[in-house]
Amino acid sequence: MVRLPSLDELGFRLHADDSVLIARTDVAPGTYAGLHVPDEVPRGHKLATVDIARGAPVRKYGQIIGFASRPITAGEHVHTHNVDYQEFHREHAFGADVVPTEYVPSAQRATFQGFVRPDGRVGTRNYLAVLTSVNCSATAAKMIARRIEASGVLDDYPNVDGICPLTHTLGCGHSGQGNEGFEVLRRALRGYAGHPNIAGLLVIGLGCEVNQVKSLTEDLRLPPGMPVHAMTIQELGGTKKTVAEGVRRIEEMLPIANAFQRQTVSADKLILAMECGGSDAYSGITANPALGAAADLLIRNGGTAVFGETTEIYGAEHLLTRRAVSREVGEKLVDRIAWWEKHVQIDDSSINNNPSPGNKAGGLTTILEKSLGAAAKGGTTNLVDVLQYAEPITDRGLMFMDTPGYDPVNATGLIAGGAQLLCFTTGRGSAFGCKPAPSIKLATNTPLYERMSDDMDINCGVIADGELTVAEMGAQIFDHILRVASGEETKSEELGYGEEEFVPWHLSTVL
Repeated sequence: MVRLPSLDELGFRLHADDSVLIARTDVAPGTYAGLHVPDEVPRGHKLATVDIARGAPVRKYGQIIGFASRPITAGEHVHTHNVDYQEFHREHAFGADVVPTEYVPSAQRATFQGFVRPDGRVGTRNYLAVLTSVNCSATAAKMIARRIEASGVLDDYPNVDGICPLTHTLGCGHSGQGNEGFEVLRRALRGYAGHPNIAGLLVIGLGCEVNQVKSLTEDLRLPPGMPVHAMTIQELGGTKKTVAEGVRRIEEMLPIANAFQRQTVSADKLILAMECGGSDAYSGITANPALGAAADLLIRNGGTAVFGETTEIYGAEHLLTRRAVSREVGEKLVDRIAWWEKHVQIDDSSINNNPSPGNKAGGLTTILEKSLGAAAKGGTTNLVDVLQYAEPITDRGLMFMDTPGYDPVNATGLIAGGAQLLCFTTGRGSAFGCKPAPSIKLATNTPLYERMSDDMDINCGVIADGELTVAEMGAQIFDHILRVASGEETKSEELGYGEEEFVPWHLSTVL
């Protein structure tokens, strides 16, 4: 007699109140432990465990992820064809779940090998950067970086990780001082210019742009003694002369950058950025909660973890406000949610448009479901503050930054805030880097890790495979973070990712 799998073997039921299972593998039509499955249910997708009436909530993680658009019979595939997104009341309960953080004593805290800057901040990498004020100088910036790299001169400076051109599409065609979009751009540029992973800076403009090089460099807040050079293509007499002069000035800064050497520092100097992209149904079960567990460990060691993507915690924000250290912090998050609700109306859009075709193919049905999984990156510690886009991170603990969900724009804001490295979870297979910060890629499932092993650093799919717990995986991620912070190269760095992903949030009207 053939033994039918139990419901636990068939799928994951994450909470006693859930009305769905998440399929462990492709489920063929049939009857399993008394549950009749009429149609194939793909791996990672949901099937109902009970009958769900039309209009009734569908629950996963013990939370509402949507509402049945028609009656759903136990055993049916639950997805976009029978579940709708709709608004519902969420109780914010500011600070209800706040508990004291159990910190590791200072003498026992984890350490890494970093570059200590004159202001006490610590870099995980040691770059020289070529920052552009405007898109018009982007080509010249890239030419300078490529010429330096091709010359072989970097071989003489082993402590320098490379030349990082930071180019973008903005800087003109919009209003200047006082304009929200302009101020967001300036915050991002300031954050990268003074980033602890950068030892020296060359700023290049065209000359006639709104975002003038002179006012930009006067506005920078840089560590004492950090070398900064500024120039424009128009003043120097064209592209060729600019590139030649840029190469000369970079070569002047190389000995200064090379003088920095790695030394042992406490993990309390680390700011970890956390991101999820190309998510699937396993994101909220494996990689995101495991990354949250690693963030908890970092915070207990005195460090900081920051995540964003406001449109991707929408519907789960009430879980974060419960952990806010004050009502003021919780209300900051609610205010940003309200801003986004108005913002998407400008082009007749909806926050529920966020789940991409790939997200849906991976089993995610609504923004509510996606957000509940994404919020798991925040671990379990208290929410210390809610920051504006690219705002400097000056406190320790768990932070949230208001950013769009688009990966490069989100990462740019987090790194501009001061994060020295990033962990990126993915279930579909995102390709990403974010110089000057290393990007650690976490696969949510084993098939993805095996299929894209050249891009993935860590396989969190072993949680779903039953090999490790979330806590055990979190400890492994934390150890990996410390090794990368100490100089171990990530897969994204090996592949050369990171220069095209500097994408400041574009809020201005293009004039």
